[in-house]
Amino acid sequence: MKRFFITAFLFTSLLSCGKTLQEEADAFLKSYNQEYQAVYYEASKAQWKALTDINAVNDSLSVVANKKYAAFAGSKDIIQKVRFFREHRSELNDITIRQLDKIWLDASHQPGTMPDVVDQLIKANTEATSALYSYQFTVNGKPYSANDIDRALRNSSDLKEREAVWTASKEVGKIERDHLARLQELRNKVAREMKYSSFFDLEAHDYGMSSDEVIQLMDQFSEDLKPLYRELHTYIRYELAKKYNQPVPEYLPAHWLPNRWAQNWPGLVPGLQGEGDIPGKSKEWVVEQAEKFYMSMGFEKLNDNFYKNSDLYPADAASGRKKNTHASAWHLNLDQDYRSLMSVEPNMEWFKTTHHELGHIYYYIAYTNPEVPLTLRAGANRAYHEAMGDLMAVAASQEAYLASLGLFDKTKTPDAIKLLLNSALSNSSIVFLPFAAGTMTHFEYELYEKNLPKEEFNKTWWALAKKYQGIVPPKERGAEYCDAATKTHIIDDPAQYYDYAISCVLKFQMHDHIAKQILKQDPANCNYYGSKEAGEFIRSIMRPGASKDWRQVLKEKTGQDLSAKAMLDYYGPLYDWLLQQNKGRKKAEF
Repeated sequence: MKRFFITAFLFTSLLSCGKTLQEEADAFLKSYNQEYQAVYYEASKAQWKALTDINAVNDSLSVVANKKYAAFAGSKDIIQKVRFFREHRSELNDITIRQLDKIWLDASHQPGTMPDVVDQLIKANTEATSALYSYQFTVNGKPYSANDIDRALRNSSDLKEREAVWTASKEVGKIERDHLARLQELRNKVAREMKYSSFFDLEAHDYGMSSDEVIQLMDQFSEDLKPLYRELHTYIRYELAKKYNQPVPEYLPAHWLPNRWAQNWPGLVPGLQGEGDIPGKSKEWVVEQAEKFYMSMGFEKLNDNFYKNSDLYPADAASGRKKNTHASAWHLNLDQDYRSLMSVEPNMEWFKTTHHELGHIYYYIAYTNPEVPLTLRAGANRAYHEAMGDLMAVAASQEAYLASLGLFDKTKTPDAIKLLLNSALSNSSIVFLPFAAGTMTHFEYELYEKNLPKEEFNKTWWALAKKYQGIVPPKERGAEYCDAATKTHIIDDPAQYYDYAISCVLKFQMHDHIAKQILKQDPANCNYYGSKEAGEFIRSIMRPGASKDWRQVLKEKTGQDLSAKAMLDYYGPLYDWLLQQNKGRKKAEF
């Protein structure tokens, strides 16, 4: 009865001036968006500074700005008004409802009904992030950068060295274990305050899905790709055992693989072009060429402020400045201030990564238009942003494009199966999906939805890695470690890693459509460069931002629902080849 009285009173107050509910909602959204943009920009600039120049002062300034943002976005008044409008959604148009739903989800991350907990969460997140990114890796007493770690895991053939480097990369997990336990507690508190079952459930609702529905979708992806992944796993076990002169293991030792988390396995296919360092090219060339790629398809030139404000290259060691080395793209004011944070070097990994990151930047530019309200300047869902970036990384890996840049010798006939094998291992595709849909997503589901105790963090992480990836650590890892928390997303982009799994499937559907329907070329060997039609198709997906349902966008543009079929078709010849190679070989049980 009391709730009914409050709602009725608010309804009467809102309509007291004779306005319709739609008019009142429009007025509220106009006022909200103006203030939202200002506080969002302030918080984004402070966070940018904290991650490009990591120190205590910038961390403190970031905390202050984020508290101000949280106080606005999660204010009791905002929550009350949005709750009221959403309860009367039948009287509102679709674009209004979509904005209100976004505002509600944002408020749910920092509800003003529990300001002390929100303040604690902001502080805890800043401390955990700063500890992760400022950590100094050391191997046998020698300082290593993240790039040094990755380079050693890609190139070293010495198993003792590989194990030492891999182990060093996990030491920061000891520090992050308690940070993660604190974040788990606080994130779940704010989510449950807003009637979600957990923080994982809150993030899932951005897709219009529940926690269990996300898990079901991830399990479907895992099952769809498991036959192909098992063949890849078997093939690589035998190949690496030969390389390292070791008995064939049942499960892959993590330090045998060329990535800290075994999320992709680059460099394992010998004799391929288009891998490793790019001789004779500068780090600046890598970025400039990525921009030229987009411009060839009709995208605009990046504005001068992008280059002025971005942080694109490794920090000068002599400067003492520490920065976040994880590549990211930023839309600081949801308008014309877009930037990228990278540590570009002239190698093929950064070549592909730079094309990927500019995909995010051009997505920002596309939906920054009068038709898309400020609160809906985002991907159709979170995965769409990654799908666009990954789509461009796939396009940047195509033989014809690389050959046009002198990065691929066309006189040497490439082995099509080797190219597919390398793609399956190296890109965000077959090897990546069990990590994203399996290990990462299930760990965070257990962490938040099942309140996983910190004493079980590491045991659970490795049980999941074995179950979904068939991977084990070099030696038994104790409960004092938290190897999951060495993965940046666990700390500062939580409960969203399934975005990457969905984007992986999306990118192959989009690539299949572009190759077959627009370019009229083989999806495994096509060239986007110079195709204005391909560029317009991509921009047509980007322009609406989050103003349309993501399922509707996919159906309208490709005529399909979300499915791994295009991905499996792409690698069909590789699967047939692997079956022949693995005849008589023992497959791991997972």
